[in-house]
Amino acid sequence: MNWEIVIGLETHAQLSTASKMFSSAATAFGAAPNTQASAVDIALPGVLPVANRAAVERAIRFGLAVNGNINRRSVFARKNYFYPDLPKGYQISQYELPIVQGGELRILTKSGEKTVQLTRAHLEEDAGKSLHEDFHGMSGIDLNRAGTPLLEIVTEPDMRSSEEAVAYARVLHALVRWIDICDGNMQEGSFRCDANVSVRRPGAPLGTRCEIKNLNSFRFLERAIEFEVKRQIGILEDGGKIVQETRLYDPDRDETRSMRSKEEAHDYRYFPDPDLPPLVISEGLIESVRKSLPLLPDARRLKFMAESYESYSSKLRHDIEVAYDQVVYGLSKQDAEALVSSKELADYFEACAKSAGVENSKLCANWIMGELAAALNRGNLEITASPISAEALGRLVKRIADNTISGKIAKEVFDAMWAGEGAADDIIEKRGLKQISDAGAIEKIVDEVLAANAKQVEDYRAGKEKAFNSLVGQVMKATKGKANPAQVNEILKRRLAG
Repeated sequence: MNWEIVIGLETHAQLSTASKMFSSAATAFGAAPNTQASAVDIALPGVLPVANRAAVERAIRFGLAVNGNINRRSVFARKNYFYPDLPKGYQISQYELPIVQGGELRILTKSGEKTVQLTRAHLEEDAGKSLHEDFHGMSGIDLNRAGTPLLEIVTEPDMRSSEEAVAYARVLHALVRWIDICDGNMQEGSFRCDANVSVRRPGAPLGTRCEIKNLNSFRFLERAIEFEVKRQIGILEDGGKIVQETRLYDPDRDETRSMRSKEEAHDYRYFPDPDLPPLVISEGLIESVRKSLPLLPDARRLKFMAESYESYSSKLRHDIEVAYDQVVYGLSKQDAEALVSSKELADYFEACAKSAGVENSKLCANWIMGELAAALNRGNLEITASPISAEALGRLVKRIADNTISGKIAKEVFDAMWAGEGAADDIIEKRGLKQISDAGAIEKIVDEVLAANAKQVEDYRAGKEKAFNSLVGQVMKATKGKANPAQVNEILKRRLAG
């Protein structure tokens, strides 16, 4: 019998502020334990929290980027629970009135496009961290992270597979980095997901959900959901019932295991924090943040695909023209989707295309997603660490487009550039790699090849097409790969037809 999977995600994005949510203590990663926990962070008597304006601005940036509603008045609440790494005995969060309500994100899967609706995004502070290693059988507590500003982003239960959940998480991860509110470092815990998973018969009411906490890689998110789905279906098909609980994913055993029973909102005894007034946001602040936003991924994708701007809304045309020069790239949808997977990659493409000439945009995209991506993968490098700058790659592409070198020779030049041997033009000159485009010179070599390969000429004229490719190869070998391939093909066909 069929089962329908229902998934909602709660994502904690650590905001990229220098200080904490309610104190001036530093948020830098990697400091010695308990050296960045101030009196405010651990709620010593007499201290008062003050909301961090930079964190509020980052929350507004996110709300605007997802077309959410920015609440002009929101409230901080105390979420009460006991845990060893929660020094106050409560967490300052937002409950009934969050800073952002609604919004949406577009995702792309093998099944096509889908829009995931957001429920809310609210500000809160992080807890500390329990340490279980090197303590002679005991646990320690590091409160450096306590008070670090988080934006918790909650979806509706809109996703129906682990693939969709991972696609959403990747899009969200790219977006928070794109708008510069979170560094997205999953290894350091700057971006972590909780997955709410349930199953039901198609058309039935929602099933009982289990929450899988603190998934800090896309692979773990996928594996945890797939295991949890199988676990729940197995229980239900055996006549059992799902218990609502919080679970942890164990990557070593590739399974989820029970952590604690799932709390409801009333268990936390939320109430407005008496030390913090309501957060009131002015129209002026919202407009100031709006003006600081870069062109967002979906608009940038459309810009890359544009053959002209006439079909766009006046607002989108205005946004593009304000943010960037009005340049038409004319890429395919597939290419544009790939190039907006990160802001750094999109910026690299634009710089490359402007260096090569915008008419060569498609060739730039091919090289970025082909040779460059492969080299970056081999070196485990991000695009920002590429030894070949966007402008330098653009100049290489330009030499392919103007027939100075062939695509095959360009790979040799690329490898030399990657190794640090200099600019494309210098390498081409030093190694004598300029393409032979002189028709007379190529005709002479073609005639020599035909005279030396009478059997292949006979085979081609007898209808054996493979013989033609062999003859092309002989000409290219004779010219050490420097003959213009298009001219070789044209001259060979003309001679063979004679």
